Amino acid sequence: MKLNEIRDNPGAHYRAKRVGRGIGSGKGKTSGRGGKGQTARSGVAINGFEGGQTPLHRRLPKRGFNNKIFQKDYKVINLGRLQQALDAGKLSAEGAVDAKSLVAAGVLRRAGDGIRLLAKGELKVALTIEVAGASKAAIAAVEAAGGRVVLPAGAAAAAPAEAASAPGA
Repeated sequence: MKLNEIRDNPGAHYRAKRVGRGIGSGKGKTSGRGGKGQTARSGVAINGFEGGQTPLHRRLPKRGFNNKIFQKDYKVINLGRLQQALDAGKLSAEGAVDAKSLVAAGVLRRAGDGIRLLAKGELKVALTIEVAGASKAAIAAVEAAGGRVVLPAGAAAAAPAEAASAPGA
């Protein structure tokens, strides 16, 4: 097959109807757009308008609520990404690794409302990591490597409290 032999499948390309070319064409004068008004003009799409009938978004009841404006914006970091930064020399294993040091190293763009540590990948170096939250698997992996995860006072106490209240419920 050569470039000059490439053809579309028969009937795949339908030639566009030429509008506004006289009354005999069936698409003359107003070009199938009817008479005047908003929809005769170009660039019009009346979203949700159903010709005067109450639109769907108004016929359906309102449900639920939304607390998104109060939602905490935690940035997620995986163990593999920390190991990558250590290997590249961006982070050092000495001292605690916290949000500020991660941003300074270029691992994260911004700290948000805190860092959540997740267990994807593996960590080979003993690190002390200060984060707002961490998965159980991530904490186990860091401790297995000889490091430790430092959580805020409230976050550390919250996990055992939930576990204690679960059996009595």
